[in-house]
Amino acid sequence: MTGQQAAKTVLRNEKVGQVVSTKMAKTIVVEVSRRVPHPLYKRIVKKRKKFYAHDAEGAARLGDVVRIVECRPLSKLKHWKLDGIVRRAPQVGAPPAELDVKV
Repeated sequence: MTGQQAAKTVLRNEKVGQVVSTKMAKTIVVEVSRRVPHPLYKRIVKKRKKFYAHDAEGAARLGDVVRIVECRPLSKLKHWKLDGIVRRAPQVGAPPAELDVKV
């Protein structure tokens, strides 16, 4: 296998999590949860970690379940890129115009 072929077949680390913030420009915060046994007591506990990911198009919304992949460092905290949206979050709020309420 040559150097060019090896560069194309790089396996990148990927994670699936929920978007918890979209307040920054071109950046989302994704919370990834995992269940692991406690080292001593063997009880299953939930562990969470937040990752800053690059979202160039601004496609992700709050509550969406997304897939992120590892990439080169884009800033001090961003080392992940948005790969795709797995599941959209349900839209709860409706604009006042659709509710026939005078504001």
